[in-house]
Amino acid sequence: MRRPVLSTLLALCLTLAPLAQAEEEAPAADKAASGEAAPADQAPRQPLEERSQDSAEGLERQLPKDEQQMLQAGDEKFLALWKPANVPEAKGLVILVPGADESADWPQAIKPLRLKLPDVEWSTLSLSLPDSKAAPLPEAVLPRAPEPVSVDTAKAPPADPASAGATTGAPGETPPAADTAEPAPASAPVPVDPSVRIFAHIQAGIAFAEQQDAKNIVLLGHGDGAYWAALYLKERKPDIKQLVAVAPQLPAGQTPPLEELIPGLKLATGDFFYKDLTADRGNAVRRKQASKRLGHDGYTQIALKALPGNLEAEQEQLFRRVRGWLDKQ
Repeated sequence: MRRPVLSTLLALCLTLAPLAQAEEEAPAADKAASGEAAPADQAPRQPLEERSQDSAEGLERQLPKDEQQMLQAGDEKFLALWKPANVPEAKGLVILVPGADESADWPQAIKPLRLKLPDVEWSTLSLSLPDSKAAPLPEAVLPRAPEPVSVDTAKAPPADPASAGATTGAPGETPPAADTAEPAPASAPVPVDPSVRIFAHIQAGIAFAEQQDAKNIVLLGHGDGAYWAALYLKERKPDIKQLVAVAPQLPAGQTPPLEELIPGLKLATGDFFYKDLTADRGNAVRRKQASKRLGHDGYTQIALKALPGNLEAEQEQLFRRVRGWLDKQ
């Protein structure tokens, strides 16, 4: 008599098990159907703020409002610092282009020149540039797509009849088609050209200078800001006749080199370098030699002396040399 009872209980357990599993899965299915997202989906991570933007916000809090100008560069706005010349009619306007990750009020070169040039009849506009980007990875270390593997079926060994019967199925059935689709190749990251945004900032500065009816516009770049200023002049060819390069540097991964770019512009150029620094001195010699080969009479080099521990005297020296060069043009 025990066998019928056991059989009945076993059948009852098998009947109730799927129902219990369905009840557990129902809340999850209802939640998915209602469109509720997981907590991770509800709070997407915000992109990190650029260092240049954070620095500009600090300057907005510290500096007088009448020095601040919000300029439009494409789809973005950025801060520029404006100081009109302290005379009824300025000699011109100097647009200051900072170096990599430098602010519009950087203590070396940028701030001293933007504050002192207005006292000698030159207006100044100091730009904020986007964050500098690392050089693109060389092709050797970029991720590569897996190469497809091809099999020559003509040279494949004949199939074992015994195993063929196990895989082909019953007679008259069509065997399933082999999956011949190849995986999509992984696309390599496309490097972003930093000149696009930088050129937009420089163009916005030039447009502002033209609105001020500046009769003479000078581009002055510090560090690799000198490179971007020179490259802008080469590629966009605006109506600017003077370039000042202060301790010019070549950004990583960029071409052409400075000795080809700066002397090749064929416009009035003041090339300021620190003769105490071996690398700067060697690069300056190459630029000077290139200017002689090109017959560039408007190219002038001015050697500066580095004064470690005396930043104020070093910047005063730079201001006086830049002022002297500008007054001779």
